[in-house]
Amino acid sequence: MKLKLFIAGAAMLSLAACGGSSDEPDAAAEEIAVIPESLAPFGDGYPNPGAPCRRLGESAATSNYLDDSAMLVGCPSEAAAEALGGKIVGNVEGVRLVSVPMGDANAGMPAPVEAPATQPPKQALKDPIRSPGGLESKCLARVNDMTGGGVIGTNRIEESEAAIAIYVNVSGAEAPWRCLGYRDGTIGEVMYTGSEGAL
Repeated sequence: MKLKLFIAGAAMLSLAACGGSSDEPDAAAEEIAVIPESLAPFGDGYPNPGAPCRRLGESAATSNYLDDSAMLVGCPSEAAAEALGGKIVGNVEGVRLVSVPMGDANAGMPAPVEAPATQPPKQALKDPIRSPGGLESKCLARVNDMTGGGVIGTNRIEESEAAIAIYVNVSGAEAPWRCLGYRDGTIGEVMYTGSEGAL
């Protein structure tokens, strides 16, 4: 009799261990990944400062996903990646890689001849560095002209009081090119940051 009670008790205990409790976190809950330095993250968040996603620069882990017509962004969760509206192109260490189109490829080009001579006044850019037509776009266009169309995309942007240094990756270059931009919207010096003998 005692043996039967012991066996019945052990069976109930093992069944109770198999069942879940409603107090436990949902096993299907999405994991939040940490964006590793191997993806060369930069900025304070994308698309806005404080957002969970970050822009990614060129590294061994990202080089196959970079595109000169899109930004590469890393997001720590599937929901954050889908909210960007770009195309999820990969997953590295749990970080979703999203290719976000940069917009019209003809932005910044001269207007057609038949365009009216008077243009509406320009509105101030929300972000004079990263907005379409901002310093980043001007720098990419200038480096593209100087290198014969080899621009891959922005590596990083460093801001100071005096100037904004925009580093640009170019196909076949061992190091990025650098533009110095100013807060008035002009681009000053453009130079190769690697050994000039390697050009």
